[in-house]
Amino acid sequence: MRKEAQRSSDRDRLDLEVAAADALELARRMAPGPERNEALKLASALRCSADERGVLFAKRGRPRK
Repeated sequence: MRKEAQRSSDRDRLDLEVAAADALELARRMAPGPERNEALKLASALRCSADERGVLFAKRGRPRK
C-alpha cells in the first residue's frame, strides 16, 4: 500500500472513531425511549465500522483484533 493511501485510510479511520464517539455521547444524553435506542444502535454500528478499518498489518506474533 502506498504511503498516501495509508495516510488517507488512517484519517478515514480516525474520522469514523470521532464520529462514533460523538454519536455515543449524544445518545447517552438523550432521554430514555425508542429514539435513544436507535441512536445507541447507530453509535455501535459506527464503532464497528471504525474497528473494521483497524490495523492492516499487525505486529508479528500478535493476532489481529
